[in-house]
Amino acid sequence: MARYLIGRVLGLIGVLLVISFITFVLMKAIPGGPYDEMHMPLTGPQKENILRSFGLDKPFLEQYVRLLWNFIRFDLGYSFSNRSETVNEFFARAWPVSAQLGLMTMAVAFPIGIALGFIAALRANTWVDYFASTIALTGFVVPGFVMAFLLILVFTVHLKWLPLSGWDTPSHWVMPVIANALAPMAIAARYTRASLLENLHADYVRTAHAKGLHSRRVLFGHVARNAVIPIIAVLTPLFPILITGSVFIEQVFIIPGIGRYFALSVMHRDYPMIMATVLLLTALVGFANLVADVLYTIVDPRVRLTR
Repeated sequence: MARYLIGRVLGLIGVLLVISFITFVLMKAIPGGPYDEMHMPLTGPQKENILRSFGLDKPFLEQYVRLLWNFIRFDLGYSFSNRSETVNEFFARAWPVSAQLGLMTMAVAFPIGIALGFIAALRANTWVDYFASTIALTGFVVPGFVMAFLLILVFTVHLKWLPLSGWDTPSHWVMPVIANALAPMAIAARYTRASLLENLHADYVRTAHAKGLHSRRVLFGHVARNAVIPIIAVLTPLFPILITGSVFIEQVFIIPGIGRYFALSVMHRDYPMIMATVLLLTALVGFANLVADVLYTIVDPRVRLTR
């Protein structure tokens, strides 16, 4: 297992290098820059001095190597659009907010989604299954930002129960969490139902019943354990996506998290912020997939980690 983990970590480093280069190329390919007339109009000497201080007057590859070297040293420097704080200080301030939103979203979405999937699978082709599947389908077809506006219309505009924006009190958390939880809840429900139905009709289940095992023992001792493997494969990569913030939800509710500022950094061509957010998400997704592989071996002893 140690060799496998080392190989995966080295592979993740390679992926980060490739993603960083592609991101840098795309950033430079977009017309305009962080200090052009559209974003921050400056005079000639002022603009030249700022470009020189950030190294933006250097050739393309030299800029990329410099930015990459700063990331290796975990010294991301100052944000182009906000020189009052470094990128490190920004992430220390904004990431806990996005992580809190993501963790609360998972705490709501995954238990409800898995429960709906279980109920739908155990009562397949009945009104219970149709009702649970309809709820899950709603999470697929209704985008989170649409649900966010509907929640604002009902609970803020008409009922005046919940505040519109902010992240200071529990009352500020209710609508963002509900809107953000729709999609992962639907994914959890659909995959749980499909995985359970596949295993409920497997040969080993009929054999277990033929041996006289109790239905509850067959369900939780055999079916659920085998069904959870594909569920792990689907849900684990959602963790880093959720804890790094939702661009739409954070924008709608004006939540001071990474997702909202990432959208602003793209608009203002803030290269350090864009690169930091993309590489952070890439690293977390790679780590989540590695955790999923390890969880496979815990859930199913037949699985072995080999290169």
